[in-house]
Amino acid sequence: MALMITDECINCDVCEPECPNDAIYMGAEYYEIDPHKCTECVGHFDEPQCVQICPVACIPLNPEHVESRETLMQKYQRLTAIKVTAVTSPPSSSTGV
Repeated sequence: MALMITDECINCDVCEPECPNDAIYMGAEYYEIDPHKCTECVGHFDEPQCVQICPVACIPLNPEHVESRETLMQKYQRLTAIKVTAVTSPPSSSTGV
């Protein structure tokens, strides 16, 4: 499952930089987690880092995004491949040369 942040979030800003997939962002009222980027830190760490650091324990599993560990690993591999491609692809030339 992906994780989610509840309305108990106090916007303390500690979770966002801990996410290795950049899945955490500031929503309209409190931080949110993009379920398409959240792997529960599978592939990076043994435990979800946001859950470990959250001072108010407001990051439960998201029941709307049920995923197996295998599915989370596949998501991690896809996200990692996208990052690698973005970093290693040469910039496109607009000079027409």
